[in-house]
Amino acid sequence: MRIPAVLTFVTCVLAAACGLAEAGEQPPIKVGEISSYSALPVGTRGYRQGWELARDEINAKGGVIGRKLEIIARDDAGKPDVAVTAAGQLVDGEQVDLLTGTILSHIGLAVADFAKQKQIFFLASQPLTDALIWEKGNRYTFRLRPSTYTQTAILAKEAAKLPARRWATIAPNYEFGQAAVASFKRELTRLKPDVEFVSEQWPPLNKIDAGPVVQAVMAQNPEAIFNATFGADLVKLVREGSTRNAFANRSVVSILSGEPEYLAPLKDEAPPGWLVTGYPSNEIKTPAHDAFSKSYLARYKEPPNIGALIGYINTLVLAKAVEAAGSTKTDDLIKSMEHLRVDTPIGPISFRAIDHQSTMGVFIGKLAVRDGQGVMTDWRYVDGADYQSADAEVSAKLKN
Repeated sequence: MRIPAVLTFVTCVLAAACGLAEAGEQPPIKVGEISSYSALPVGTRGYRQGWELARDEINAKGGVIGRKLEIIARDDAGKPDVAVTAAGQLVDGEQVDLLTGTILSHIGLAVADFAKQKQIFFLASQPLTDALIWEKGNRYTFRLRPSTYTQTAILAKEAAKLPARRWATIAPNYEFGQAAVASFKRELTRLKPDVEFVSEQWPPLNKIDAGPVVQAVMAQNPEAIFNATFGADLVKLVREGSTRNAFANRSVVSILSGEPEYLAPLKDEAPPGWLVTGYPSNEIKTPAHDAFSKSYLARYKEPPNIGALIGYINTLVLAKAVEAAGSTKTDDLIKSMEHLRVDTPIGPISFRAIDHQSTMGVFIGKLAVRDGQGVMTDWRYVDGADYQSADAEVSAKLKN
């Protein structure tokens, strides 16, 4: 008599389990995330914390279209082939619904090409090269951060107001550095035709020998310098340049150098007066940014840097795209993204249908030292929509 009772009990348990499965949560939305976590820890630590915060806030509110976000992260080690391998494992092994991430431009291009081959949606969060959305763009790839063109165009407009005519450039010898210099030269020459570039220095990424670079620049006696180095390379350049008085009586225009993750290692060595793009996170006083900053500070016990902001916004964009699409199907995501509008901690942004670039803007200002730490002063936010190529110019580039 006990065996039927046991069978009845087991049957009831199984039936209950099946009922829970039917009434339970839908499977998560799987997001494959790739970035240079080991190669660029300074630039990716805050980024990861930013997307973790956004993911958890979204999931705490019930997720998106009734499904939780699951972000599966992979390290590309700063190598395109590793990134492509990781993308393959995410798509074929983990069965992710979409891809996102990357920070280095040449890696962003590699993953974008993979997305094209696999016909899977890819939101590039941080790579800056213009080729990602123009010459090598594709229908599957979108980009969040302001492009190299946008940032250098904003800087060039300010640089054109300087009396300097003789310029030198210093940039890492890879996709971003090459694109930044080319774009800055093109824009500055357009605005001020009498300028000339007397020196171009191309140190390898993360391996700058700053002494010889500074000496080579000084030998040509430029009146101004455009710099695109960042991270440890920037620290070495600033220290060697300051030791040799290379920046004295010279204007310096520097992309990315006002970002907290790159200013922090310099501390009181931050070169005052440099015109930079960056992120004055502690000084932005709006309700949306205050809410983000307070949540981030409460969780991580430190203020957000630009990576944290990008990681956070990137995840908001993904969630909004899925919500607008009503699914995670690639074609649906593409359609929803091409006119998507998203409210962010720094204001609303949207994505252009023609080149899949967001209108996220740029903070521009000058460097100063305050309480032993480099900060941005006299800063302002410039809307990215005001510094994007006209549709006709983009169309010509897309046809090539």
